[in-house]
Amino acid sequence: MTAYRSGYCCILGRPNAGKSTLLNRFCGEKVAIVTDKPQTTRDMITAIKTTPAAQIIFFDTPGLHESPKELNKIMQAAAKEAAESADMLLVIFDPRDKSAREDLHLARQLAGAAKPVVAAINKIDLVEKVRLLPVMQLLADEGITDIYPISAKTGEGVEELEKGIAACLPEGAMLYPEDQLTDQNERFLASEIIREKLFQFTHKEIPYSSVVIVEEYKERNENLNAVRAVIYVEKDSQRGIVIGQGGQMIKQIGQAAREEL
Repeated sequence: MTAYRSGYCCILGRPNAGKSTLLNRFCGEKVAIVTDKPQTTRDMITAIKTTPAAQIIFFDTPGLHESPKELNKIMQAAAKEAAESADMLLVIFDPRDKSAREDLHLARQLAGAAKPVVAAINKIDLVEKVRLLPVMQLLADEGITDIYPISAKTGEGVEELEKGIAACLPEGAMLYPEDQLTDQNERFLASEIIREKLFQFTHKEIPYSSVVIVEEYKERNENLNAVRAVIYVEKDSQRGIVIGQGGQMIKQIGQAAREEL
């Protein structure tokens, strides 16, 4: 009989490599926000995938990149904390990006100790298969033996990747209840969905200069929740952009968030 496995897997990769999309694919529903803008993830999201063979607790971290900005320094510190505390690393690569070796070295540096590393080459639905070979060879030259071409968007290769991750985890019993998908509470998830809509409808510095605070969250009934949230921005001029002419922008953001909540 095969022993049950459970443990922590830290997801690392460049901004927009597809980390949050993959996390949602693993879990079968939305636990992390996804936009087409880089550096959407600010906090370390914990998501849980439980199967008959293993329980994988994922840390979804901010994108790997170096920047002098204070917020990015804080985000990279969160990624380092996650990598150090995880049992293994899942590093996600975009085959169109030329930074695979640099990303792998940075991921290993963040972990601070030798840990199992699984590589996922994402977005194979967007590139010709022949373009995957140089990245796969580079990773193999760096000593990575577990390499999985995948598409987080379509699901291609994700099941095989999940099995590969589970095989790297230590043997042990479940760490969370079988039906739990995340350790985040409803207030946090609501604030993330509103922030996702900010990224979707506003541009330039606005999404990066704003914070969403959920001041009240009440469950009215099984199908209805009451949420009162405030969007804070850095400058008075940004306030007008978020509100929009005649209040149209804030109305659009609110309506889109309500539909998803």
